[in-house]
Formats: sequence, C-alpha cells, structure tokens
Amino acid sequence: MYEEMVTARYYEERLQEEYLEGKQPAFDISAGPIPGELHLAAGQEASAAGVCAHLRDTDTVTAPHRPHHVAISKGVDLKRMTAEIFGRETGLSKGKGGHMHLYDPDMNFACSGIIAQGCPPAVGAALAAKKRNTDDVAVAFLGEGAISQGGFLESLNLAAVQDLPVVFVIEDNDWAISMPKARVTDVEDGSRRAGGFDVRGERIDSDDAVAVYEAAETAVGRARDGNGPTLLEVQVHRRMGHFMGDPEAYRSDADVEAAQERDSIERLADRLREHGVEGDDLEEIRERAHDRVDEAIEWAKEQPQPDPEDAYEDVFTDALEGWPERPERELAATDGGER
Repeated sequence: MYEEMVTARYYEERLQEEYLEGKQPAFDISAGPIPGELHLAAGQEASAAGVCAHLRDTDTVTAPHRPHHVAISKGVDLKRMTAEIFGRETGLSKGKGGHMHLYDPDMNFACSGIIAQGCPPAVGAALAAKKRNTDDVAVAFLGEGAISQGGFLESLNLAAVQDLPVVFVIEDNDWAISMPKARVTDVEDGSRRAGGFDVRGERIDSDDAVAVYEAAETAVGRARDGNGPTLLEVQVHRRMGHFMGDPEAYRSDADVEAAQERDSIERLADRLREHGVEGDDLEEIRERAHDRVDEAIEWAKEQPQPDPEDAYEDVFTDALEGWPERPERELAATDGGER
C-alpha cells in the first residue's frame, strides 16, 4: 500500500509539472502537452490503497474525475494510462478519453467526469456477478459532493433491494469543487445515507491507510460472502485545487496548510517504522516508485499522436466480420398511406 500511495502522489506531482508547461503566465487550457482539464487527487491516496488491497483483477472498480490513485491501486497499466492522459494513440482508449475517462477492461476499471456516474455501472457489475454465481465484487468511488445525486441514491437503493456485492466509497475531501461540504450537504457524516436504505454504513475519520484497510476488509468480505452492500466514507484531504489552474480564491490559507500537514503517506511510513521497516527500505520503495512514474511519463511523451482521421473511428459499433449486411426494411405504412 505504501508503494502504491507514493507512486500515486509522485504521479500527480509530475502530471502537474507536465500540465502547466506552456499554459502560463496567461493560463491557456488548450496549450501544453496535456490539453483540457486535469483534476488531481493528491492527499486522497489512502482510500484507494486501503480498499483496493482486497480486490482481484476480476473485481470491478469505478472512479470519479479524480481517478489516478484509484487506477494505480487497481493495477491499471501506468504507461498506457499516461499515454491516454497525453492524448496518444497507444493510450487505453487511443487518446480519445483523456484523464477523466480512463477505461481498462483488463482490470475492470473505468471512470467518468460526470458526478456519481460510476455508481450505476458498479451496481450493474455487481448484479452480473450475482447472476453468474461468482464471488466477484464491485466498488464505486465518489466524492462527498456526489452523495445527493440521484445516480448515487438510486444505485444504493437497487443494491440494497437486490442484496448486491457492491461497496460504495465516499472520499470526503471537504470541498465540492469550490463549496465547503456544510453548504451543499445536509449530513456531516455521508455514511449516514446508508441508513435510509437499510445498508451498513461506516465512516473512517482520518486518511489512515491501515484504518481504511481494516474497514474495507470487512466491507469487501461481506460483499464476497453474499451479505450485501456497504457504504464507507473516508476523510481525505485535497492538497491541490479542484482543477489545475484553479486559483482557489474561495479557500483560506489555513485550510490549505492544514491539508498539507495531514499526510497519509508519512503516517503510514511512521507505522511501518514502528513495525521494524528500515528507513533504507522505505527509500528504496520511493526510488522504485519514482522511477516507474518517470519512465511512464517519458514513454507516453514519445508515443505517436493520433491521426485526425481516427476521430471517425470507434464512434459506432460495426457488425462483426462475416455477419451479413442488415437488409433494407420498408417502414410501416401510416394511416395516411405515407411511408
């Protein structure tokens, strides 16, 4: 978990460097090697590492618009993910999805920029696992600003009614874009949403990877054993703006400083030292993680740009090779005899 968290943190920091290239001093969202928006999740690593430690390749995970730490913990190929973020043709979706729409069928991972959009697909995957009589589970990550969305509440209801093997994980970073949690959400503890659906709910009050691991062990175990859904909320901290280029004028300096001081990675490192892990071993892990990230970014930047004509591919699903063409059909006649 420590290596995944270090990898995710350094990955976000390196993406920030690459993203801002060419976009300053006058911020130009279309300039630089990574065009468009970029949402980073530095400070939220513990939730992904602690939950995904209990998952298999065959389990399904959906993530929101801050997906990189979750994708890394789930095992998504780092090079192909980075190529996708840079818009290269060797990316997970040939560079067409970008960082908010990563999709890796090999790892059963997907994410979306639409708030709470990942909840229905996760419930669908859980329903499929139940119908196939497997013990696979699904996990849907979402932010605390999404807990009043219909997609989340309807998914929670269906999961409860069908007793599905799905875990919902709310990452509470205190900010729904630029709004403090208290101004947009009627409950301080988002896991209380579970009570309205007779679902087990639990909140982890700090971004302690070990505490998340222990809570997730129970939640994933219950789902795998056929005991239905669980809703977890994890307190995390947003160390960067909502998006790169966000001036964060709405946020006090004290809040930013507090987020910087609450470092889940250092907390886990201290725990490891208490259990006899040497500082040299931790440094070796950090170096290995940094090398992996740097290699992935350099590889992605060397990959070819897609041909503009490729924009017309993958738009529609074509008939499988060898299937006959669909015959032309006459439209049914209307009462007036028109066709």
